[in-house]
Amino acid sequence: MGSEDRGLGFFKDIGLSSNNIGSFIDGKWKANGSSTTSLNPSNNQAIAQVTEPTLQDYEEGLNACNEAAKIWMTVPAPKRGEIVRQIGEALRAKLEPLGKLVALEMGKILPEGIGEVQEIIDMCDYAVGLSRQLNGQIIPSERPDHVMLETWNPLGIVGVITAFNFPCAVLGWNACIALVCGNCVVWKGAPTTPLITIAVTKLVAEVLAKNNLPGAIFTSFCGGAEIGQAIAKDTRIPLVSFTGSTKVGLAVQKIVNERFGKCLLELSGNNAIIVMDDADIKLAFVHESIYKDVLDQLVEVYKQVKIGDPLEKGTLVGPLHTRSSVENFKNGISTIKSQGGKILTGGSIVESEGNFVQPTIVEISPNAAVVKEELFGPVLYVMKFQTLEEAIILNNSVPQGLSSSIFTRRPEAIFKWIGPRGSDCGIVNVNIPTNGAEIGGAFGGEKATGGGREAGSDSWKQYMRRSTCTINYGSELPLAQGINFG
Repeated sequence: MGSEDRGLGFFKDIGLSSNNIGSFIDGKWKANGSSTTSLNPSNNQAIAQVTEPTLQDYEEGLNACNEAAKIWMTVPAPKRGEIVRQIGEALRAKLEPLGKLVALEMGKILPEGIGEVQEIIDMCDYAVGLSRQLNGQIIPSERPDHVMLETWNPLGIVGVITAFNFPCAVLGWNACIALVCGNCVVWKGAPTTPLITIAVTKLVAEVLAKNNLPGAIFTSFCGGAEIGQAIAKDTRIPLVSFTGSTKVGLAVQKIVNERFGKCLLELSGNNAIIVMDDADIKLAFVHESIYKDVLDQLVEVYKQVKIGDPLEKGTLVGPLHTRSSVENFKNGISTIKSQGGKILTGGSIVESEGNFVQPTIVEISPNAAVVKEELFGPVLYVMKFQTLEEAIILNNSVPQGLSSSIFTRRPEAIFKWIGPRGSDCGIVNVNIPTNGAEIGGAFGGEKATGGGREAGSDSWKQYMRRSTCTINYGSELPLAQGINFG
């Protein structure tokens, strides 16, 4: 059965077919490894085949990328920005089919799939402006006829290893910034979302070819841990950005640190929303005085959520990504029950060909060990608290530190929450949810979330090499700190 017969007619719009090559090496599509099947999580049926690269393919790709880096880093930053602008335009022209592909292959609902692609486009727009603002500074010197300058130069190559849950947005957070900073990019997409990796790479490749630039400036690989380990070990890659679990992130960090490389980690999350007694609610730690009202509303809303095909209009919850994710959910629910958790709604697997589970609300003690783990499924823990101080302690008690939020109208609660004795997360919100971060701010978390920062603010500095330059334009040679050897 052809792709059009299976509702995949949009494949031709983004350069995909029933059989695809899973690595872009030195400006060519080439892979000599085994074939893998991309699966639709809504029914676990095959979408398309992908030939994965070998380590020999990887080596060929990195050699070419290393040579391309010598060219790309000498292109003026605003000119690099123009290339990224064109990448953004290419993505914008394919927004709908790419968003549809994200929904199909990853499993998130279509509006979120389109929103994810839009996020890369937004990052391209942001990076274009940034390309004219990679500023150093002039620092006053204590020595006469001297000036101190801070300069920023490219690292050379940035490795980007992304996860299935944001199969292309995380690439945008990293690659758009890395490219305008003068670095080549080596991207290893998630092994279970290879079609997204291929489709995005094809658009980038077209822009590079149109501008007569080496294709190896952007090198991409599908594949599994073998390619990821090669990137982590490769001394030609000064910075590795890794998104995934805390366990794997620690292993990547250790490998990269052993060769004195730099690591940018975006790892596990476990986000809390604190709902104070003065919150404007029509939400999760909930003040005990409004606990029942909030809980009743939440349970009622969860019961009305439509679960189904992420490509169908009206669906609010798509499938989990893989069969193993469903097993993890099932085991998680068992653990929750064994630790005294009470299932208020959901908690079951939806019997179907796909990987569907019910959105779940759990009433549980904050002392239960399971609440400190990332279940990676649609489970909301609800807990009571009496004071803001108690809620902050609960928020900060988990190993992860990605995002957090408080709902309140009181200025004293807001400023305590965002202050030094407030939330210890990388993202600290007020009166908005913990998800949906804007690209203008730095995205990332503390503690077991890894400490990395991507996207906006001054995240760009991680993708460049800083030098402090002291220039003597006088005829004397004075020493710092007034040292005089007589």
